[in-house]
Amino acid sequence: MSLRNTWILFAQTVTVALALLFVVSSLRPEWLWRNDHPEVRWPAVSPQESAPNPSVSAQQNSYREAVSRAVPAVVNIFSRKEVKGGRNPLFTDPLFHRFFGNRSNDRAQQVQGLGSGVIVSTSGHILTNQHVIEAADEIEVALSDGRKVRAKVIGSDPETDLAVIQIDAKPIRPIHFGNDSALQLGDVVLAIGNPFGVGQTVTMGIVSGLGRTPGINTYENFIQTDAAINPGNSGGALVDAQGNLVGINTAIFSRSGGSLGIGFAIPASSARNVLESIISTGSVSRGWIGIETSELTPEIADALKLPAKTGTLVSGVLRGGPAEKSGVKPGDVLTTISGMAIKDQAAMLNLIAALPPGKRAALTLIRNRQEIELLVEVDQRPRPRQQSP
Repeated sequence: MSLRNTWILFAQTVTVALALLFVVSSLRPEWLWRNDHPEVRWPAVSPQESAPNPSVSAQQNSYREAVSRAVPAVVNIFSRKEVKGGRNPLFTDPLFHRFFGNRSNDRAQQVQGLGSGVIVSTSGHILTNQHVIEAADEIEVALSDGRKVRAKVIGSDPETDLAVIQIDAKPIRPIHFGNDSALQLGDVVLAIGNPFGVGQTVTMGIVSGLGRTPGINTYENFIQTDAAINPGNSGGALVDAQGNLVGINTAIFSRSGGSLGIGFAIPASSARNVLESIISTGSVSRGWIGIETSELTPEIADALKLPAKTGTLVSGVLRGGPAEKSGVKPGDVLTTISGMAIKDQAAMLNLIAALPPGKRAALTLIRNRQEIELLVEVDQRPRPRQQSP
C-alpha cells in the first residue's frame, strides 16, 4: 500500500471516531462528564429544597399569636338612646316645617352608636370610652365568638373619657395588662376594635409619641400611634407585640373623619387606676388644691427673670381653698409638688390629681425670684356634674 493510501485510511478512521464520539456525547452527557471527571458531581435537589419554606418566613413576620391572645377580650359595643327630633337638622329645617309643622320636634327617635371595649376581669368588667356609652338607654355587647349580651354601666370618668360597664357572661377571657411605661418610640403596637361597624379589625403600627397632650381631656398622657384608628375603634385595645394591653384607643387627629395615622390611646396604667377606683367606689377620687394655672412660656419666664424655664404659672387661687389657706398667691411659679418636678401644665394636673385627699403636700414656688416652700392640705377634687354615680 502506498504512503498516500495509508494517510487517506488514517484520516477516514479519525473522522469516524470523532463522529462516534459526538453521537455518544449527545445521547449521554452525564455519563461523559461524571465518569471521565468524577470530581465534578452535582447532587440532585428535591423540589422542597429549591425554595425557602414560606410558612417559616410567615411565622417570623406574623403577630398571629399576639392577636389570638388579645382578640377574645375585645368586644363591640352598640348603644341606643332616645333623643328629641329637634336635634336632627332635618326636623329644624323650615322646608320640613312647611309641610309637617313643628309637631315632629316633639317626637323621640332612636339613635344608635358604636364603639369597642376590652374585657379586663373574669367578673365581666369592660373598659371603654365614656363617650361610647354616654347617656345610653341600652347597651349591647357583642363578644368575639358571636354572643350578644346586655351590659350595665358601673361608672364613668369624663375627665379621662373612660367608663366601666359589666356583662354577665361565661366563659370570657380577660386581657393581660402590659407595662406601658416600658414603651419606646418605634415599638410595634396593634389596634383592635370595630371601625365603622365592619366587625372586629386589627391594624398594625408603631409608637409614634409618648406623653401627648392634645387638649381633648382634662387629664392627658396619651400614647400616639400610626396604627389605623377610625370611628368605632374608640374604647378598643392597643396591645404590644405579645398581645398585652398597653392602651385604650380614644381619639384620632383627622381632617376628614378617617384615619390620618395620628391616633391617641390612654395608657393602660392610667386606665387601670380609673377602673379600680370606679369598681371600688363608683367614682374616681383625685387630689385638689384650688388653683388655676397657665403655661410658663419662655417670654413669661424671661419677664419674671426666672433661672429656669420649667414649672407652671399660678394665674388664680380659689378663695377659701387649700392653696389660699397655705399662702399660695397669683403670680407664683409652681416648680415642684412633693419633690416631683413640674415639666408643664399637664404634668402639674396629673401630679395634683395623684395626691391623696386628706394628706399634706409640699409645694415649691418661686415668688419675686426667691424660692419658697409651702405645705398644703390636699382636698378632694369636686366631681363633674356629668359623672355617673
